[in-house]
Amino acid sequence: MEEQLTFEQRLNQVKEIIEGIEGGQMSLEDSVRQFETGIQALNGLEKELSEMQRRVTVLLSRSDGTTEEKPLEDAP
Repeated sequence: MEEQLTFEQRLNQVKEIIEGIEGGQMSLEDSVRQFETGIQALNGLEKELSEMQRRVTVLLSRSDGTTEEKPLEDAP
């Protein structure tokens, strides 16, 4: 069974890919392969981040002491 990596772990993997490519120590073929892997990972991270942003809510206090949940983009 494959272990699910956290968002942060996958982001760190992308950073390592970037550092490896920028290091200039790998062949062109390996650099392109790593670039493709990094782009795929970034696309997945971007999708996950978008989903998380939609889930985030902000609790707003009303003047009567109650609270109201609103999506983050609707908050003042």
